[in-house]
Amino acid sequence: MNKKLSLFMALLMTASLFAGCSGSGDKKSGDKGDTIKLGLNYELSNEVATYGQSLVAGIELAFKEMNEAGGVLGKKVELIKADNKSDTAESANVASKLATRDKVVAILGPATSGSVKAAIPQATQNKVPLISASSTADDVTVDSNGKVREYIFKTCFSDSFQGVILANFAAQDLKLMNAAILMDTTSDYSKGLTKSFKETYTSLGGKIVTEQAYQSKDKDFKAVLTNIKNSNPDLLYLPGYYEEVGLIVKQARELGLNVPILGGDGYDSPKLLELAGKEALNKVYYTNHYSSKDTSEEVVKFKDAFKKEYNKEPDAFNALGYDLAYFVADGLKRAGEADKEKLKDALASTKDFKGITGSFSIDSNHNPVKSITILEVKDGEPTFLKKQEP
Repeated sequence: MNKKLSLFMALLMTASLFAGCSGSGDKKSGDKGDTIKLGLNYELSNEVATYGQSLVAGIELAFKEMNEAGGVLGKKVELIKADNKSDTAESANVASKLATRDKVVAILGPATSGSVKAAIPQATQNKVPLISASSTADDVTVDSNGKVREYIFKTCFSDSFQGVILANFAAQDLKLMNAAILMDTTSDYSKGLTKSFKETYTSLGGKIVTEQAYQSKDKDFKAVLTNIKNSNPDLLYLPGYYEEVGLIVKQARELGLNVPILGGDGYDSPKLLELAGKEALNKVYYTNHYSSKDTSEEVVKFKDAFKKEYNKEPDAFNALGYDLAYFVADGLKRAGEADKEKLKDALASTKDFKGITGSFSIDSNHNPVKSITILEVKDGEPTFLKKQEP
């Protein structure tokens, strides 16, 4: 009898233990309990770390504000942050972990188009919405067959839009009709910008006098820059990321190549000034998502909050991250609950979302319809030049 009683008690304790473990897991899951879990998959170290770090700073500020105001859907938002180390393979690993182990409701990030593309299969397979605020490649949200990726969204304009805007700016505003192109052949971002710039610029009567190439992590660009200088261009179109662009601009000026240099949002980093130097950064123009010189009430309020939190001026990627957080929160509220499918549908139906980087609606390809800003760098300082509507 005592043996039977002991066996019964042991079974009862085991059952209680498993029940307790199950309850704890439910409470911590992305769509149950007292919190809503969101995953952050970002480049927090290595080559393009300033993008990821800036985006995360904006995201964290936004959710801090929301949590202090009562959270989203009456629940606090819990951020599960991971570093993909600026590596595409690691980005895929992070996406898998966030989706399967952490069971997040959505994945925010990564920052660059290559890392986003690496994370897409895991997000799609696990039916987790993935939203990037800065992956500008045109084929992020649409596959090679033109089919919309159901769970993938972005809140930034596309490379094709940047290239078209800068081609028009070069031909019509600067009235410079002989361009040299220097492209990073290892970057989807650089290749996408080049394609759209070249097509539009030549359609406007512009001539490409030479096309040269480099690769990510190159340090010495003097040979290709000498070839460019010898082609006697009116301008240099240089689509790339700040790590190489800073060195290229510095070396171009040292060689006496003093023509205007044009590029995209990949220029936006404080590291650009460190690498190129103040004197070299003149007659440099680039497209961006935001200008700190904007005096609208929303932007001023954001700038004040950011400076109070981090004791520095926000950059465009800080603003993009901040908008991304409120965009996802807006989707959750319209979904009515922290459910991945309902959130996906709510994001796709977004209309007239008002953010720091502009108001936008999500189109049928899961891209935002929004304005773009052109900045001119003067003595190392980006200054607002104009805003272009889509």
